[in-house]
Amino acid sequence: MKTVERIESFAAFEAFLERPGPWIGGFDFPFSLPAELVRDLGWPAEWQALVGHCSGLDRMQLRRVLDAYRATRPVGRKYAHRATDLPAGSSSPMKLVNPPVALMFHEGARRLLAAGVRIPGLSENESSRVALEAYPGLLVRKHLGLRASYKSDTRSEHTPARKAVRRAVVKALGEGKPLGIRLRAEKKLLKALLDDGSGDLLDAAICAAQAAWAAGRKGYGIPAGAPAGEGWIISA
Repeated sequence: MKTVERIESFAAFEAFLERPGPWIGGFDFPFSLPAELVRDLGWPAEWQALVGHCSGLDRMQLRRVLDAYRATRPVGRKYAHRATDLPAGSSSPMKLVNPPVALMFHEGARRLLAAGVRIPGLSENESSRVALEAYPGLLVRKHLGLRASYKSDTRSEHTPARKAVRRAVVKALGEGKPLGIRLRAEKKLLKALLDDGSGDLLDAAICAAQAAWAAGRKGYGIPAGAPAGEGWIISA
């Protein structure tokens, strides 16, 4: 790992996606929506058409649709999930808070579509720019078994305890755990991963490790039986 580059606007993100390949990137947001939700709402099942449809909604319209749909579902099953969400331990892409992954899908997926990147299982083309759905929480909580929080967006919660968890994650990555991908970086960069209480820098390193793991596997490690149109979190 040579550097971490901060991208702090949608315009900069769009420019990043347009950088010439070949490259493989792991991106920490849902690429698609649960098939159950799409079916019940009568939305297009094909990914490009689905993303195009959702792009025609503004944030408030999307919120209203998801809130209304959730209200029709029974207690205990308010949120539909993708097949990948259970093994990955990830939230339903319907969620609007804590974390607002529905909004992350809304902003992220359409930019992937517009950039014309290749997304295995969702948007197959000849592009040498390959986008994969990553999820740091999968590696930290399920693969490493570290349940304690390692990050917070609130500065007052940037505690020594959270930093200790980040240190455990960085140590594991440096030893090639749990994916067989060894993190190598200069001491200054490793220190930055530890000191960043938001966890953004460490999450970027984890996404890179997950993408590197996928790059060495047939079909990027995505199961042959992954449901069409839902996407898959790599290494789930």
